[in-house]
Amino acid sequence: MKITKANGKVEYALIENLKKRAGETDEKIVDIVRNIINGVKENGDEAVLEYTVRFDGGLPKKFVVEKEELLEYLDNADEAFKTAITNAKNNIYDFHLRQAQQSWMTTQENGVIMGQRVRGLKRVGIYVPGGTAAYPSSVLMNAVPAKIAGVEEIIMVTPPGKNGKPDPNIMAAAAVAGVDKVFMVGGAQAVAALAYGTEKIPKVDKIVGPGNIFVATAKRLLYGIVDIDMVAGPSEILIVADKTADPSFLAADLMSQAEHDVLASAILLTTSTDLARSTLHEIEKQIKHLERQTIIEQSLENYGEIIVCETLEQAISFANELAPEHLELCISEPLKYIGKIDNAGSVFLGNWSPEPLGDYYAGPNHVLPTSGTARFFSPLSVDSFIKKSSFIYYTCAELRKAKDDIITLAESEGLTAHANSIKVRFD
Repeated sequence: MKITKANGKVEYALIENLKKRAGETDEKIVDIVRNIINGVKENGDEAVLEYTVRFDGGLPKKFVVEKEELLEYLDNADEAFKTAITNAKNNIYDFHLRQAQQSWMTTQENGVIMGQRVRGLKRVGIYVPGGTAAYPSSVLMNAVPAKIAGVEEIIMVTPPGKNGKPDPNIMAAAAVAGVDKVFMVGGAQAVAALAYGTEKIPKVDKIVGPGNIFVATAKRLLYGIVDIDMVAGPSEILIVADKTADPSFLAADLMSQAEHDVLASAILLTTSTDLARSTLHEIEKQIKHLERQTIIEQSLENYGEIIVCETLEQAISFANELAPEHLELCISEPLKYIGKIDNAGSVFLGNWSPEPLGDYYAGPNHVLPTSGTARFFSPLSVDSFIKKSSFIYYTCAELRKAKDDIITLAESEGLTAHANSIKVRFD
């Protein structure tokens, strides 16, 4: 991981390098996933099971886990884990409850009624990785806002472990989050099954949750058949720090994201050269004791950098240009700058608000836009699981008042049948 000085060029060259990670998906992978999707569409559960054997090496010992069984997993969970997952769920619920929208209606003295109806989607599918990438926290982050939105049924898919059984912590988290049913299947075949429905797996309205390149590609190809949350890229953290920051904290936070993936990016912007050097020293010291050392080293070497900026304003300007997934402000007065952050998935203020706090516990969602898409995308929220319908009621007298304007506008667009729909009511 190198230290460079911001000069108006080096930092923007870094952005171009990071963009390469989110390049076009290999056409071979697209072809494989497209074949899987078509197979599931045509042959349903038979294809799902066939692909499961082919890619996972065998069938799960149990294909479906019902809600009652999920509660048993929760009862049998380690007490410390049970307490932690319940506390995290409560924090997530409390934060997202404030996002809930209400239907509304207005009535006017002339008899006109207009409004908007807000309601949850009927059925949502949640993809949860299994095996070595088992994330109970993702279950909470995806299911809790869906429940608040009023989703009628939450279906979860997750691949079983090598022993053919589900991850017990994921099952316990599903119980806490209110998941209705779990199917032990993963990969592109699980996404296709949720999108089209099979004999056993019900068709859903939206698919959310992280996955590998095959899962992400399937979601991208099936968007339009079904709604999706987003196609997430590699994880990112950008830290802005001044001389008051603790280099041991900065090093730990950078590596907490670098351990996700060799394509993850971890960048530090600081106004202090001494802090930059101390942070690099801390990385070299701490990395020796971390299990995913090799992944972290590759990530930091290829997509990590420490950039020394002249001012905090310069650093903030670059942060807005990069639009990172996670942004930490490890500076003496972080609240002073929150209003200047325009593009970031989630912002962590001060030295005692590290990124893992948001990943697991604080309440805001950890499903965030990546690869610069925070310029126009938002975190997963209750809004992600609702749909809206507007409604209009006019009286004859009010339509009569408006008819000439409507006819004029319709005819200006050459849509005479639209105009006629109004005219015929008053001929």
